Amino acid sequence: METYGLEKLGLINAEAVYRNLSPAQLVEHALRRGEGKLNSTGALCVVTGKYTGRSPDDKFIVDSQGVHDEIAWGKVNRPISQEKFDAIYDKMIAYLQNRELYIFDGFAGADPKYTKCFRVINELASQNLFIHQLLIRPSKEQLDGFTPDFTLIAAPGFKCIPERDGTHSEAAILIDYEKKLVLIAGSQYSGEIKKSVFSVMNYLMPKMGVFPMHCSANIGKDGDAAVFFGLSGTGKTTLSADPNRTLIGDDEHGWSDDSVFNFEGGCYAKTINLREENEPEIFRAIKFGALVENVVMDEETRVNDYDDGSLTENTRVGYPIDYIPNAAIPGIGGIPKTVIFLTADAYGVLPPISKLDKNQAMYYFVSGFTSKLAGTERGITSPVPTFSTCFGEPFLPLDPSYYAKMLAEKVEKSGANVYLVNTGWNGTGKRMKLAYTRAMVTAALNGELEKGEFVTDPYFGVAVPTACEGVPAELLIPENTWEDKAAYAEKAKTLAASFVENFKKYTHMPEEVVKAGPKA
Repeated sequence: METYGLEKLGLINAEAVYRNLSPAQLVEHALRRGEGKLNSTGALCVVTGKYTGRSPDDKFIVDSQGVHDEIAWGKVNRPISQEKFDAIYDKMIAYLQNRELYIFDGFAGADPKYTKCFRVINELASQNLFIHQLLIRPSKEQLDGFTPDFTLIAAPGFKCIPERDGTHSEAAILIDYEKKLVLIAGSQYSGEIKKSVFSVMNYLMPKMGVFPMHCSANIGKDGDAAVFFGLSGTGKTTLSADPNRTLIGDDEHGWSDDSVFNFEGGCYAKTINLREENEPEIFRAIKFGALVENVVMDEETRVNDYDDGSLTENTRVGYPIDYIPNAAIPGIGGIPKTVIFLTADAYGVLPPISKLDKNQAMYYFVSGFTSKLAGTERGITSPVPTFSTCFGEPFLPLDPSYYAKMLAEKVEKSGANVYLVNTGWNGTGKRMKLAYTRAMVTAALNGELEKGEFVTDPYFGVAVPTACEGVPAELLIPENTWEDKAAYAEKAKTLAASFVENFKKYTHMPEEVVKAGPKA
């Protein structure tokens, strides 16, 4: 039996080893093993059990001598000793003996100057299908001489024992940057694999002069590239899947001196309340070869109910980017001309679109604001502002000031325009219509907004356009959507104060950036 070098990891007694199987083969294996079912459109549907989303409290980085002074240690980047890591590794390897193992050898980074090789070893065929579709798939010739830069082992069936292993729970996501090894234990949620690769790229790319970004990206007909930063639920995937523009990627990219490029070869979209009329590209990508997670399905018709969030609101589908008709293959574009920060303000006080200067761009990038809504987490009964540093805090091993400085340098060198887009609510109590947001984004991308007049928001200091084709003018100025002007002022001051309070923790930020924030 061919082992493809697994014995170097201590995996010497596998029942069978499968390397880079086709999606059809992986689907067959997953069905045979009872990992999931096919839906009416041919997609493989799985239920991931206890873990239906990322588990940030279970993520650790090995505190080895070689990286100790580089990592921004804290509540996000928790240290674990080399001894604990090695002990968990030995037990995971023992657990995987005499089992079927699935290998995917592939790439992260579409620009060949910055490509990194990843080997992903899975206990489950369905998870191997996921990463096969999410990373960049190699040619047969590339496989022949493949040598991984990093190896990732995912074993959902292996459970840690916290009191013995030094972990937070039975699940653990452990990264050893010196040994170039990632372990994922206890969780079947495939996003842990994807985001572990992203975390590694966020460590490696800055060393190569590349700004790593948690963003989507697309290209216009004239070759003008744009990037969209945003947390989950703000519209990052939806707005980048524009039928009038070519999609570079929906989630993870690098900005080099001469390109913006996708780290991945696939997309991982939320499906809660998915409608074909609103998001046709994503809806139609749910077909054979796609992996659907935690979507309730009618057992007789095999039709997915995308409105049913009983398993989780974080329902997902992973699919290769070429399932999107207008995808850029390979995922490379020119230097971005427009940078968009997406937020979903539930208070109804942020403008639906506003232009930022350089210091404001750094401020709002580092802040990474959106709102947690009532019902999304236990105990949340009213909107709560949440801030995720640089729109990707859980995946950033270095100090935030490092990434903010890289953004400023790239924006300044490229001359890109930077906009803050609020896809959330306004004073009417209704969320901004997707059609209006698309119109505003289009006007920003094609330069039409630059031709009009702007006014300064009294609380957030940003430049707000007074007109945009296809959008009612009264919606552009937040105060105009509120009948109770005093209530508007109170909410605006409350949110502004939240920004100011949150930013106090960034002690390495230049004074001019601190002053660019809202006025509490």
